[in-house]
Amino acid sequence: MSTLKVSVERLVVHPHPDADALELAQVGLYRAVVAKGAYVTGDVALYIPEQAILPDALIDELGLTGRLAGSAKNRVRAIRLRGELSQGIVCRPAALTELGLDLDAALADGKDFAELLGIVKWVPPVPVHMSGDVVAAPDLLPWVDMENIRRHPDLFTAGESVVATEKIHGTACLYTYLTHTGESFVSSKGFGARSQALVRDEHNLYWRSVLAHRLPEVAAEVAARFGAARVGVFGEVFGQGVQDLGYGAQGRSELPGYAVFDIALADDAGAVRHVDAEELADLLADLTTAPPVVPTLYAGPYDEAELLALSEGRETVSGTAAHLREGLVVRPARERYSAVVGGRAIGKIVSASYLMRKGGTEYE
Repeated sequence: MSTLKVSVERLVVHPHPDADALELAQVGLYRAVVAKGAYVTGDVALYIPEQAILPDALIDELGLTGRLAGSAKNRVRAIRLRGELSQGIVCRPAALTELGLDLDAALADGKDFAELLGIVKWVPPVPVHMSGDVVAAPDLLPWVDMENIRRHPDLFTAGESVVATEKIHGTACLYTYLTHTGESFVSSKGFGARSQALVRDEHNLYWRSVLAHRLPEVAAEVAARFGAARVGVFGEVFGQGVQDLGYGAQGRSELPGYAVFDIALADDAGAVRHVDAEELADLLADLTTAPPVVPTLYAGPYDEAELLALSEGRETVSGTAAHLREGLVVRPARERYSAVVGGRAIGKIVSASYLMRKGGTEYE
């Protein structure tokens, strides 16, 4: 899940192909359905992204009472309006006008209005079999929140060498191995962000996955190859009973579905680097205990249109195209910093089919 930022954006307005009273306001590569005539190309307005939880007063002001997602009808999610995918909300709340804010200045500053408007990020629920007792784990290597490339279309440059892997709809499992002591820390993305690890429990989904796929042996061999003080193995746990997309695996079996998508290496000074995307699959395949790895769907020059198209289709994880594809994760072939997101250059593209599926689950 990406970070939540409610920002002022400059709009590009397009006609709605199937509704005379509606138009499409574009932010990055997202498009949000708006009333015709509300905005023209070049206008600035506030953009509220998907997975934002809105306060009741703002919902009422925007005329969205009873029309949002979630049990409280207060969560922004993608919808189709007259056949067009609408992602996020474009608006000019009265609170901004009442404060006399200069929206053009706010655009230049990149100001985040979430706190001012009482907007918070939706936190997925954690099922019992994914939860457990936690302990402080300051040495645990955390995972990052990936930003959506549709929101940040300049994250990569045309022609840049990238690798795109299939994004699996499961739950991120964080495993950290300490070379000098042989200690293991297992966590979810949410607990890991708070530097917390799950107490060992063979009934817990993450621990079952780590032990079944022999991640301690994997990490120890990686540590020896690179001379790392800590190794972080990041993988997706999936299968029936984990999320609504099962990929033909059983998440509650002795061998849950699992695939590595990233490895981090930390030295004794604490400096962290990640194995380059172009090397990850070969590295894992060469290990004595070779764990499953996420499928690579594309390796070559960055082509926005081609990758957007590739994010749709059927999954390849099961080998049987069992259901729709969630999307892609895109990384440069060789790791680099991105000033666009203020961190690692890594982004996701989520398929429209995934966003619009019925009965979907979004657990942590």
